[in-house]
Amino acid sequence: MDRIKELAELIERNVAVDGTHDTSISGLRFVRTTQTSEPVYSVYEPSLCVVAQGSKLVMLGEKSYQYDSASYLTASVHLPITGQIIKASPKNPYLCVHLQLDMNQIFEVVQSSSQVISDDSPGRGLVISLINDSLLEAVLRLTRLLETPQDIPILADGIKREIIYRILQNDQNDSLKHFALVGSQAQRIAKVIGVLNREFAQPLMVNRLAKEARMSPSSFYSHFKEVTGMSPIQFQKQLRLQEARRLLLTENLEAAEAAFQVGYESPSHFSREYSRKFGLSPMKDIRRLRKML
Repeated sequence: MDRIKELAELIERNVAVDGTHDTSISGLRFVRTTQTSEPVYSVYEPSLCVVAQGSKLVMLGEKSYQYDSASYLTASVHLPITGQIIKASPKNPYLCVHLQLDMNQIFEVVQSSSQVISDDSPGRGLVISLINDSLLEAVLRLTRLLETPQDIPILADGIKREIIYRILQNDQNDSLKHFALVGSQAQRIAKVIGVLNREFAQPLMVNRLAKEARMSPSSFYSHFKEVTGMSPIQFQKQLRLQEARRLLLTENLEAAEAAFQVGYESPSHFSREYSRKFGLSPMKDIRRLRKML
């Protein structure tokens, strides 16, 4: 409890307003919000999330994951998720440490520590685990470096490696080991996920993606769904709709133009799927979001 309290105090000293804030340590961000939120749609990168105060709910596919100061989240691959802050207030804001994970560092830690990797499938690319003192202490030491910025270039990378090592000691996080190894089944699925993230506006060709993953179409489909909780077409749809919403909100496009930019051929089909995803038609949803800003 003392460590969690100190982590919350460190975050509060470094961020005075709500939002997601980069720090002077590469890959380290703080999240602060004083109120609960509606579902927010985003793409998680390979990362560690440690909550110092409050609670968050994350949806991946049809499964929900809740975490708070007693637990932490690890994402092994880029995943389109729905996140919702469910516990926060002006007196006790939601406070979170978000650390981007470097797959090269993970590979180095796996190699140097002789980590055992099972032959099983890597499983879901998002995991919630109970936090332990060793991991929390390492996260604290990384965060404390912000108080002595001259130490960051010398010490930060070593502490990041320790954090990765502490995560990998938890058997639930075997997926991280799989995704870091070049040529592994998980790494091949991750490569395809990267293709989908870059080329979501292009027509989906499962046979081509399966070939990219060096798997049969049926094997690729099965492994992809196990990692992401979605079929390839559901995954692509999530990315398309999230990008369309961003275009509508930030670039003032018409719904039909946004639909075409993200790969829809039919504006009416786009509008139906958008309404099913976000609960309102594109224009009504954007008007509502703008009133909230």
